[in-house]
Amino acid sequence: MATYRRAHVPGGCYFFTVVTYARQPLLADRLNIDALGRAFRRVREEQPFAMDAFVLLPDHLHCLWRLPEGDADYSSRWRDIKKYASQEFFFPPGTHNAWQRGFWEHVIRDENDWQRHMDYIHYNPVKHGWTKAPRDWEWSSFQQCVQKGWYAPDWGTQQAPDVADMDWE
Repeated sequence: MATYRRAHVPGGCYFFTVVTYARQPLLADRLNIDALGRAFRRVREEQPFAMDAFVLLPDHLHCLWRLPEGDADYSSRWRDIKKYASQEFFFPPGTHNAWQRGFWEHVIRDENDWQRHMDYIHYNPVKHGWTKAPRDWEWSSFQQCVQKGWYAPDWGTQQAPDVADMDWE
């Protein structure tokens, strides 16, 4: 069994990538997306955290979290999100695992790092060919970020953001 060295910054901001088992398109099913949403809400009630951004694609997701001051326990949150979602997931015949073991995390170092990861998250559906513009992807926080004034509504349509060297999937 592999031993993972994780960064733990109490009250930190983190970028995560979580992948479905064998890259199954489990997150293309509306029932599974709804179950994952319930799992996120349940865990946030039990162990609060703020989610600055997210994107769901059929076989993986990315998100950016801020943990409460003094708290660095994102691992138990992910364990519970995966557990609660899996209990409700609809699995295709012959399938019974929902998630790859573990997840990928990155500690956000500064405002520039935060912005690059926000851009990566919101441009991801375009990068994978699921849509032509971030604004057109239903399963992301892009529209909420536009409402907050963090992005222009047409962001990512004229020119791809500088996320070419960022590949965490």
